[in-house]
Amino acid sequence: MNLGALAGITSDSNVTGFALDHRKVAAGNVFGAFRGARFNGEDFIAEAVRRGAVAIVARPEAVVEGVPHLKGDEPRKLFADLAARYFAPFPETIVAVTGTNGKTSTVELTRQLWRMAGHRSASIGTLGVTTADDQVSTGLTTPDIVTFLSNMAGLRKLGISHVAYEASSHGLDQFRAEGVKVNAAAFTNFSRDHLDYHRDMDSYFAAKMRLFDEVVAQDGVAVVWTGDPKSQDVIGRVERRGLKLITVGPGARTIELVSRASTPLGQQLILRHEGKEYKLSLPLIGAYQMNNVLTAAGLALATGADWSTTLSGMGRVAPVRGRLERAVISRAGAPVYIDYAHTPDAIEAAIAALRPHVEGRLITVLGAGGDRDHGKRPEMGAVAARLSDVVIVTDDNPRSEDPGVIRHAVLQGAPGAIEVGDRRAAIGEAIAMAKAGDIVLVAGKGHEQGQIIGDQVLPFDDVTVARECAA
Repeated sequence: MNLGALAGITSDSNVTGFALDHRKVAAGNVFGAFRGARFNGEDFIAEAVRRGAVAIVARPEAVVEGVPHLKGDEPRKLFADLAARYFAPFPETIVAVTGTNGKTSTVELTRQLWRMAGHRSASIGTLGVTTADDQVSTGLTTPDIVTFLSNMAGLRKLGISHVAYEASSHGLDQFRAEGVKVNAAAFTNFSRDHLDYHRDMDSYFAAKMRLFDEVVAQDGVAVVWTGDPKSQDVIGRVERRGLKLITVGPGARTIELVSRASTPLGQQLILRHEGKEYKLSLPLIGAYQMNNVLTAAGLALATGADWSTTLSGMGRVAPVRGRLERAVISRAGAPVYIDYAHTPDAIEAAIAALRPHVEGRLITVLGAGGDRDHGKRPEMGAVAARLSDVVIVTDDNPRSEDPGVIRHAVLQGAPGAIEVGDRRAAIGEAIAMAKAGDIVLVAGKGHEQGQIIGDQVLPFDDVTVARECAA
């Protein structure tokens, strides 16, 4: 593609791709030079030009010599817009989900509902890129913009027509999910997380709201879960922008939750849609899984699905990897559940989901991630201690921090907890002490296949470890 045509400037250079890492620049690439938390991409502009970059996207104040300087007050957005023109076309139906918790489950459940309605569909997020045939890990909730757009274009080439993706606060703040037409956007919930990145809760919320204020198409649809304290704030923004609104949950106008009762293998729901009540046997345990399914159903309706097909699909959804996933039943007869919960709110939701199924004790194993929000650590411990019968505090992904210091912070909120630093040993101890009627919850890492210690990623899968310990 010609740079002049792509960027609206006078240039005969041929564009071969886009790069954000100067070390990966190839001849013909457009290089995005952005300021980050640890590195300033502007420091590598000259090196990118030496490697063959044909244009640089950067702030107006940046120094660019030898190639066109494509200037933008929001250079990340300009870069995304240019990259989108390069990578297009994309799947015709695209939806995005934001919220503190539930994004991964909601996009995957949306994919499942679409598939059961006959569409070739995919989801993009923490689990990677998932289709009916394959799953490829990307390692990030919202990948970088080049990966995001190339994935979207690749899915179109594979014949995928419907895509649901996670819009994280980081991704929205850094314009990492731009350039495609977003037909519908959903809000799941809002609670404390990522304050290591955002200045405060207001900044965190504002980053998420970019999805509704700017990213979703002007003729798009907003799907809002009504059971969160921030839901009315989201609805107000949606109405001010003039988007079509679908609400789901308690008191909702589109899919109203009338009642819910736990069953041995899931939950029985009564829903009201267009004035009629419907029974739904949901094959997933936990109130928050119900929230995610109803939000996914709202996205299905927002993108043209009919109610009867969607209702039928909700009764046949499959569990999402690492989200209240039952890994094994121990020799003593205690089920062991793995969950990605790593915030106080998510831990409370996971425990609340399991509590109706506990006849004996609920044993919770948890830790906190290193190089992340320090303030949530004692809160996580306090929630686990208040709602569990036994708490074992262990290591999560300590990263560059001292694991003992992290555990100590969690233990400050759970003074009666057991401390077992080695995660495998902690899981083993929880399973060994569990008796018939007990349930073990291993929280924090969910689907992850590695444990980050220092600058190493060591193989570690909670599901596999739980099965090995139980055996």
